[in-house]
Amino acid sequence: MTTRVYLVRHGATVSSAEDSFNGETDIALSEAGREQARALGRRLAGERIDAFYSSPLSRAMETARLVASPHGKEVTAVPAIREVSHGRWEGKRRAEVASQYPEEYRRWEADPWSFAPEEGETGLAVTARALPALLEIVEAHPGETVLAVSHKATIRLLVAALVGFDPRRYRDRLEAKPAGLTALDFRETSGPRLAFFNDTSHLTETPGAGSP
Repeated sequence: MTTRVYLVRHGATVSSAEDSFNGETDIALSEAGREQARALGRRLAGERIDAFYSSPLSRAMETARLVASPHGKEVTAVPAIREVSHGRWEGKRRAEVASQYPEEYRRWEADPWSFAPEEGETGLAVTARALPALLEIVEAHPGETVLAVSHKATIRLLVAALVGFDPRRYRDRLEAKPAGLTALDFRETSGPRLAFFNDTSHLTETPGAGSP
């Protein structure tokens, strides 16, 4: 039996164009982000999806509910798949962080896997909480299809861990666009097959589809 997991990044937010650190900050979807989620919902409307999960942050939960709406299913919040915390950088723009905390920023840019800003999380810490939670979802749905809405860094870290990619390079080598769809097929809880990654073909005619 194969369990398919769809990993979805939430849609674009009201701060997407600001290039700011809003990992654990609860930012709302923009209207463009809602349209992106609805487009994904239309794409998946004809597929059987047995359960829907999401990070508890509102941008993720709203995305999940919009995608789940055609299926008439509720969304279960999973706190462990929330976004990375940037600690004292939260809410600040990248240029501001680079100016105020130059050494922290330099070290984080070089190795976000093992280094975090003060009060923040490393990539390792995110993986340590998010991966067991995802595998628990897989174990709960043998032979079924589930969908989980998460965040840019968290999704890339999960994929890196599951397919054996060097996690130290996840920011340089992997992309996760708003409302992008990734599929992993699990025959067991280790070594899944990456069916496709960061697919945004459903957004080709959606306003704001290219927003970061």
